[in-house]
Amino acid sequence: MSRFATFSWGVLAYNVLVVLWGAFVRATGSGAGCGSHWPTCNGEIIPRPQSVETLIEFAHRASSGLALLAVVAMFVWAFRAYPRKHVVRLGAALSLFFIITEALVGAGLVLFEWVAHNTSVARAISMAVHLVNTFLLLASLTLTAWWASGGAAFRLRGQGRVLSVLISELLVMLVVGVTGAVIALGDTLFLGLGVQPEQSPLVRTLIAIRPIHPIVAVMAGVYLSAAGIWVLNQRPHPVVARLVIALMLLYVVQLLAGAVNVVLKAPVWMQLLHLLLSDMLWVVLVLLSAAALAAEQAPASVQHPIPSASVVK
Repeated sequence: MSRFATFSWGVLAYNVLVVLWGAFVRATGSGAGCGSHWPTCNGEIIPRPQSVETLIEFAHRASSGLALLAVVAMFVWAFRAYPRKHVVRLGAALSLFFIITEALVGAGLVLFEWVAHNTSVARAISMAVHLVNTFLLLASLTLTAWWASGGAAFRLRGQGRVLSVLISELLVMLVVGVTGAVIALGDTLFLGLGVQPEQSPLVRTLIAIRPIHPIVAVMAGVYLSAAGIWVLNQRPHPVVARLVIALMLLYVVQLLAGAVNVVLKAPVWMQLLHLLLSDMLWVVLVLLSAAALAAEQAPASVQHPIPSASVVK
């Protein structure tokens, strides 16, 4: 891989870590560690930590700032290294757009005080919006690294049912992610911060609908596996085959992790592992979609390396 491709995969991996740290902030109730100030922390650029929560929240903001700078560097590098209309430029531009919207969503959470013990419906909605934007950011970063590593550009026209099936898989994964994010909020408020159902209609509702997420997750796993096998039959390519296998294995591990999370009553470390597996699944699904849509343009006899190997591991 080129130096740019290596850097792009590194930016993706780093952003996954930032996402996990953001989940740690939410799970520990540290979102109000910097008060309602943004971008400063308690009115200071570099605060003197008054509590563990302040240290956790400030560390997340600092890591998020570094993630933004890394994506900006990737964007500038892409526009200097690749010609006009090159697909890598598109991926880098989308990455920059979604990391900016990611920062804006994070700022909104702080400024509207949808953090810590807040139990408003708006906070639950913001969790769903945050998850969707995070997945779109990771998808953009993944495509940028994939294309920079030699992955063929794909077209959307003329793909027939393959395109619609792949889109449905991505949408199904988004639904699973959104339901998981909202239920995780309920776990944080009830199990982590001790907000009782009689104190909050939102907590009462989230506890009541908690069984929906595992049901949706199991049904989604069956659909993603069946759809992945169907796509492989339509696009019989070595890379597609490997990614379908990776998707199915990861989903089995994810379901097991989800079951353990329920049994252990959602400890923070288990929530982070569950989210990490979700991010990995999403990355693999994006790679599968890109590889399948480009498979007609790649000779089936050519064994391409899988740039996602470092992510899957």
